[in-house]
Amino acid sequence: MEIFFTGIALLVIGGLLTCLFKETIKFKILALFSCIASILLIISAILPSKPFYFQNPIFGNVGVYNDSLSSFFIIIISIITMLSSIYSNGYMEYLAKNKKITAHCFFYTLLTAAMLMVVTVQNAFFFLIMWEIMSLSSFFLVIFEDDKKEVLSAGIKYLIYMHISVVFIISAFVLMSIKSGSYDFSTFKSVFVSHPYLKDIIFILSFVGFGIKAGFFPMHNWLPEAHPAAPSHVSAVMSAVMIKTGIYGILKVLTFIDMPTPFITYTVLFISVLTAVYGIIYAITQKDIKKLLAYSSVENIGIIGLAISLIMFGKLYHSNLVITLATFGCFMHILNHSVFKCLLFMGVGSIYRQTHTKNIEQLGGLIKKMPYTAVFFLFAGVAICAFPPLNGFISEFLIYGSMFSVLKLPLTSLSFISIVLAIASLALVGTLVILAMTKIYSVAFLGNPRSDYSKNAEKDVPKSMLIPMGILAILTFVISILSPFGEYIIPLNLYADYNQDAIFRVSVILLIITMIVSSFLIFIIIMCLIKRIVIGKSKQYKTWGCGYNKSNSSIQYTASSYVYPFSSILTPIFKKVYEVKKPKGIFPQNAYYNSEIQDVEEAYLINPIIKYDEKILTKFERLQDGNIQHYILYGLIFLILMLIGAAIC
Repeated sequence: MEIFFTGIALLVIGGLLTCLFKETIKFKILALFSCIASILLIISAILPSKPFYFQNPIFGNVGVYNDSLSSFFIIIISIITMLSSIYSNGYMEYLAKNKKITAHCFFYTLLTAAMLMVVTVQNAFFFLIMWEIMSLSSFFLVIFEDDKKEVLSAGIKYLIYMHISVVFIISAFVLMSIKSGSYDFSTFKSVFVSHPYLKDIIFILSFVGFGIKAGFFPMHNWLPEAHPAAPSHVSAVMSAVMIKTGIYGILKVLTFIDMPTPFITYTVLFISVLTAVYGIIYAITQKDIKKLLAYSSVENIGIIGLAISLIMFGKLYHSNLVITLATFGCFMHILNHSVFKCLLFMGVGSIYRQTHTKNIEQLGGLIKKMPYTAVFFLFAGVAICAFPPLNGFISEFLIYGSMFSVLKLPLTSLSFISIVLAIASLALVGTLVILAMTKIYSVAFLGNPRSDYSKNAEKDVPKSMLIPMGILAILTFVISILSPFGEYIIPLNLYADYNQDAIFRVSVILLIITMIVSSFLIFIIIMCLIKRIVIGKSKQYKTWGCGYNKSNSSIQYTASSYVYPFSSILTPIFKKVYEVKKPKGIFPQNAYYNSEIQDVEEAYLINPIIKYDEKILTKFERLQDGNIQHYILYGLIFLILMLIGAAIC
């Protein structure tokens, strides 16, 4: 573990060293140390290493080691944070003008180090310390633009959700620690064997706690607020890897359970399907691109959760085939989502840097001014739509395969109906993802500029932003090609001895599909090049346009109108907020119409609770009247009550 700890130390040192340099090169120092540290961390994850242990007088044996599960997450975290740190050099040139960025650089490295420690420490107490550091450091990154009220509000909301999350995680860990007599993760498995009646309680507490961090419905509300508020490279890290620490926690707890009960299996399946459908339905209605991508992250967390529930089904029915396919699909989707979602957020950051808006309705025609960003964004869009030959296709193919494999088992009627509905839901989600991504790409990059925001985008972003995006775009294809060798980095034997024959057959199918589609795309590219060469040597003439001169932004589809045929069907589950100024006079000047979709859960459940709390708490405002005598009196009353309580006990 020496290499691992060296990488962690370099991250923290790099963050501290930024204090000594000028504002103009702070992010260069950050990127340099992040790259060196990430390379060392990836090496430590690949090479076998001895576990590191130290004794704590209160909390006993504390282990830090990278098992197969930890190594997988170390690799993803290292790659994403390294590329995001490089990307930040160009992006923060615009966002950080007239702002101090030392704290931002330090908290970025601290977040990375905390995430790495979360996935390697094997002691409940120290896990919670690292978890809290991760939450606090990401909070300070989210509120970088704290002069904006909505940013500060989103950051506080995020912090509240994270502390609700940690209460559930602590409750689960306390139960396991009391029953096992230790804080060491290695002893927790015995709790589920000797106290099977606690199995459901502990898992549900863990699932809620880690699920809030991951963004499962109905605990997802912080996510669509925090992502638009944070700088884009921070949004990329949070969506690509930080929320995956919640998935890591669920997967870790699942390793303690030898046989899940039907109750928790169906619960995970139901919540995951609901999360995926709910997330993508709200994604297609958003006008803020980052908010759209945030809801898309909710949807993808639902797909990962669906794969986890299939692992549980496999364990429940003793099917190594189902466990193997579901595990492969689960970890591949964790990897794939990290890559293409990081690329999408970087693409949106590039758009925001050049146009200074995140509203899709104000964009258009950016493919002519930002061609490289447009190409890289297209890669990410195709990948998230699960089209071959890019990586999103691989993981969803595996998850479909595991669901159809479950149907071959001797299922109960409830299990059969549940899996069939899950297949139908995943198919619906896949269709809506295409709708959401074509909405972004067509409205933002194609057509004519819809406002001065897109007209003002004169050129593409700097190379420091394009290079990380290019690497991620290449990875979407490389991962797909190398997926047959996924068993070398994916812990397929985490929950059972994996089915080698099934992996071989599926890998061959995936490779054949990928090669066929790749060959077809190469053929199309060659034909396009030949056409361009031929046309370049011939003259072109415009045909008669029947009086039609040229297109303009007024006759183009808007983002809302593009999805209206579908969104109108689901009107009952949305809460629409309208802002209308009707035209007045013979020659009206200032008339407009605007509508926004609010999260129905937040509008009808969370906001009323918050307002009720505020109403109650305002009644206690008079207690803080600034009178020192009153404060002394409160302290005296408290001491008297404590003495009375002690006497009674």
